[in-house]
Amino acid sequence: MDFNNHLLDGKKGIVFGALNNQSIAWKVAEKVTAEGARIVLTNTPLSLRLGTVSQLADETGSLLVPADATSVADLEKLVDAAMEHFGGPVDFVLHAVGMSQNLRKGRPYEDVNYEFFLKTLDVSALSFHKLLQTLYKKDAMSEWGSVVTLTYIAADRVMPGYNDMADAKAVLQAITRNFGYIYGRKRHVRVNAVSQSPTPTTAGQGIAGMEGMLQYADNCSPLGNATAEDCAALVTTLFSDLTRKVTMQTIYNDGGFSSVLPNPLA
Repeated sequence: MDFNNHLLDGKKGIVFGALNNQSIAWKVAEKVTAEGARIVLTNTPLSLRLGTVSQLADETGSLLVPADATSVADLEKLVDAAMEHFGGPVDFVLHAVGMSQNLRKGRPYEDVNYEFFLKTLDVSALSFHKLLQTLYKKDAMSEWGSVVTLTYIAADRVMPGYNDMADAKAVLQAITRNFGYIYGRKRHVRVNAVSQSPTPTTAGQGIAGMEGMLQYADNCSPLGNATAEDCAALVTTLFSDLTRKVTMQTIYNDGGFSSVLPNPLA
């Protein structure tokens, strides 16, 4: 889907979470700029050192601002920098942020480290509330703007191996609905979550049984798994004026997996 419909001509946005060219956020950044948008890229200082985001910033002509999405102070500086860079509010924001130390360290769900669990919730869910609250308080979103976060069906179903991230995604979807109601009523800003197929990103490699999960979902889905590029295309439409009345939704971009009774023999 390497075509340009000029869906985002003149729009400005912030993209969280690009690490390398496997990242969904990276694909979104490429897609939205191809569709005419200008963006600010952001990730944690450590991620910026470990990844190749500066290359993406050069390719897309974007401003790169380090920020920890769990820090309100960092978010305030980021939003201020974006508004100064663009000369006003932004039209869209992608929140592609998630991490579980329990997953990384192989702690099973029945034996999680609770300090790790709290960090999972902070990074993967509360950071979205902190972001929305910062945008709201600073009046940093244009009217009819759009904010999108990324979730996974483990928020709705038991998916062994996804661990405490499943709980965090459930909280994330609740924040999408609750803040979406407030932001829609007060500012006509849309807030949605995209529930993506399992995707072989760098972050996804830490999930136990990821290869099996990919194959299982692909076999069960009538259209097969959605790729990172597919996700970027959907997110782009959610940032566009074509979806002005879509808000507070979890949108399943998973080839139909969410609507199929899984077949244990698939």
